[in-house]
Amino acid sequence: MSLDERSGQILQAVIQLYISSPGPVGSRAVTKKFPLGLSSATIRNIMSDLEELGFLRQPHTSAGRVPTDVGYRFYVDTLTAEKSDADAELASEMSRKLDLFRKDVDSFLDNASRMLSELSHYIGISVSPNSNRTILSRIELVPYRKNQIAVVLFAEDTIIRSKIISVEQEMSRSDLNRLSDYINERFSGYSLDLVRKTIIEEIANERIICNSLISEATRICRDVLAISDSDIFISGLSEMINLPDFCDINRIRGLLKTLEDKHIILGLLEKISDTDGTQVFIGSENPLDEMKQFSLVAARYKEGNRPMGTIGIIGPTRMNYSQAITLVDTTARFITEILTYNR
Repeated sequence: MSLDERSGQILQAVIQLYISSPGPVGSRAVTKKFPLGLSSATIRNIMSDLEELGFLRQPHTSAGRVPTDVGYRFYVDTLTAEKSDADAELASEMSRKLDLFRKDVDSFLDNASRMLSELSHYIGISVSPNSNRTILSRIELVPYRKNQIAVVLFAEDTIIRSKIISVEQEMSRSDLNRLSDYINERFSGYSLDLVRKTIIEEIANERIICNSLISEATRICRDVLAISDSDIFISGLSEMINLPDFCDINRIRGLLKTLEDKHIILGLLEKISDTDGTQVFIGSENPLDEMKQFSLVAARYKEGNRPMGTIGIIGPTRMNYSQAITLVDTTARFITEILTYNR
């Protein structure tokens, strides 16, 4: 929905004031802070119109107004591509901090999430380069020690993952061959992510209980594809909890539960991975119910033209979007440069 220039200016003023100080914004505050050349009464009437259009809402009859998700979306979509002096300095500071951690990808990404949180005061997230979209060509099961086997996953002739896992009883070579034959027949040609999702679905639907071969094969695949702590780095939860937006812990409880489940976080971030550039999901735009009171700013980073992983910021809908977009965009570009030119 488009707005005339004057209404757009007033909406942006209200949102900027609300971002800087959490409390309903009145027409007098807009008049004092922004030289729009309009009377308080005129601004009040325009704010009333913006409320009717769904850009603002009035929490209490005697209070000022606060932005809705629709209002925030208008604000984000109209942010200028040209960085302000403050955003340009922020980008330079982020680049300087990131440059200290070039040496290896995992420690770099861990520190990237910390820097995102430190400079934004929200939650910083980074996902390691992963092979979730790699197509599985075959799996090999090899005896290792008593009650342990080595599981090796191949994409064509390249090993993409290997792991030692425990089994309940010692397995013969023929047992392992039967298992690997079943797994290869069942999952060869699937992406690793699809293998994981299929296994989760089959476990949930109890399809594996009646067949010991299927049960053991499913457990092996589940264990070797389990998401490890090194796949996702999350920093800054304490930063968020200390914000005035979350004086009521119930507002953040759903997010805490979501952050504990790395499968959910990966699934959420993979929705961003299909789109170039920095993406912003505001409140109700988020696909997860637990995220409806939060905003997510995220971007994927690449090696050359190949998507590798995702970084992002989670914060309240009353987020400093300009700052968050600058931080995420700068970080994604920096990681892409490192992966592309330091191979």
